[in-house]
Amino acid sequence: MPDDWKRQIDALHSDLVRRDDPAAWVSEADAVDASYLYPQLAVRGPVFGLAARETGAGQPWRLLGDVTEGTPQQARDGLNSLLWFKAKDDTEDREQRRALLAAVTRLEREPVNEVTVLGTRYRIVRGDEFARAGEDGLEPPRPTDPEPADASWEDRPSPPSQDVGFALGPNSTEGLMAGALRIALRGFTYSGGHLPAALREDSERAARDYPEVVLLPVSFGVAERRGERWRPRGALMPTPHDARRLLVHGMTELWPILYDFDAAERAEFRSAAEEFKSAGRANQIVVRDRCFRICRVERMVRVGSDGPESARPSDMETTEPMKLHPTMDEDGVIHYDD
Repeated sequence: MPDDWKRQIDALHSDLVRRDDPAAWVSEADAVDASYLYPQLAVRGPVFGLAARETGAGQPWRLLGDVTEGTPQQARDGLNSLLWFKAKDDTEDREQRRALLAAVTRLEREPVNEVTVLGTRYRIVRGDEFARAGEDGLEPPRPTDPEPADASWEDRPSPPSQDVGFALGPNSTEGLMAGALRIALRGFTYSGGHLPAALREDSERAARDYPEVVLLPVSFGVAERRGERWRPRGALMPTPHDARRLLVHGMTELWPILYDFDAAERAEFRSAAEEFKSAGRANQIVVRDRCFRICRVERMVRVGSDGPESARPSDMETTEPMKLHPTMDEDGVIHYDD
């Protein structure tokens, strides 16, 4: 292990000892157990989001939303809408509105990854999503992962994002095992002859230009096993119970309509959902030979001297820049017929 790795690991260990936090030690024990039971990393692929930084010395880059979009353009469209609504709702100054709308116009026409408006730099941020895997599949939640105080199964508003406001910089409160993982991921690149050369080259370039790694808040999702592969089913959630509730909603409300279940299928999935709920903190259920599991999902963002990595040239796109909102003039008047 290089000396730099040793120094960072020693620093993380010293901080853990200094804090003398029994809960932190239990979490570390869970993480150690997970590293043995689920020693492999299953990389799903890139995810994208938005970050911003106020101009001025020492200001950190902070996330503006969840880093979960599937393509860079989806994140650009989010920035387009963010700036349009700022022009509509957050200012009465014509000059400020003009600057915001100029950035919107550019985003409607060009696949840009960064714009600076009114003293704020906005950037499309690229991350990688992955999970731990072992002989029995993807890692489920750990005993020490946080659960909501009110573990209700009733429908309720979407849980608050853990990503919003998250600083893309050194995290002094991370645990020893998380720190070791972060350090190890600095050398991660896409490899393998089955991957396009441009994708591999971009990955190697990113490891050089953005050598540091930031781990985003851990999330939880539903995965379905098909053959030897696990596939995600739905959005990421901030707690295991939120993911369990998402699974129950899918089994009883969404999937019967989406996949046109017959009466027998509806009854079987509803019965399985009730059994799953009654088990409390169950993390897996099998229905009609279909295995669903609550999985622990992690994401990383690379960071360099100028901040977080943005989209790579080889990242896949499915849409192009376009006009998303009606035309607005500098007085804030919206012209729906333009």
